[in-house]
Amino acid sequence: MQQYNCIIIEDEPLATEVLEDYIADVPFLKLINHYSNAMSALSDLNKQQIDLIFLDINLPKLKGIDFIKTLKNPPHIIITTAYHEYALQGYDLNIVDYLLKPIEFSRFLKAVNKLKFITSEHTYNASLFVPEGRDFMFVFVDKKRVKVHFKEIIYIESLKEYVRIVTKEKTITTKSQLGQIEELLNKNDFLRIHRSFIIAKDKIDAYTSTIIELCGKTLPIGRSYKELVMGILDEK
Repeated sequence: MQQYNCIIIEDEPLATEVLEDYIADVPFLKLINHYSNAMSALSDLNKQQIDLIFLDINLPKLKGIDFIKTLKNPPHIIITTAYHEYALQGYDLNIVDYLLKPIEFSRFLKAVNKLKFITSEHTYNASLFVPEGRDFMFVFVDKKRVKVHFKEIIYIESLKEYVRIVTKEKTITTKSQLGQIEELLNKNDFLRIHRSFIIAKDKIDAYTSTIIELCGKTLPIGRSYKELVMGILDEK
């Protein structure tokens, strides 16, 4: 069974306790930590894979909606709040669900099952499609073919059974293997720098023998890729 690492960002102790009890009753959820404000949560988001955030809207210092906007590659998010007027704004940020307090367990279960469906094989298809002679590909997301222009890609990251395609405008996660996508890319335009990363050469801002900087992101160069990567980049 796939398990989802989750955190709670909630400043009300009673609401936090309710969510902790609910999470404990769902076998595919694993609670990593809980926080009373959004800024304190950033450490876990940077240290390990977090799949889901239960996020309150009205938080001290930094509001929930504003916190989501600060995340370049946010995990899945379920909003928890007593205020329904933020629902539309939340869904514009592609959240999984919007839970109104007080939260009933049945409604909580519906929300987390929605996450399970979103990330299941029923929704993500491993197939990739590149029309002949075109400068874009289609990837399957939420039962739709989503167009991704090669020239807009900054980097592609492996997430075990999934890949994350990052552009300046959006981030797309699809069920695939990094090697499958690598076969579709023009090797003159893209470079595998790590077992988990492929980058667009023209997006590179700076590099050393161990890291590459591109569009504000720093990515590692894998040891087994170092000689090849440096040989290609030093020729440019």
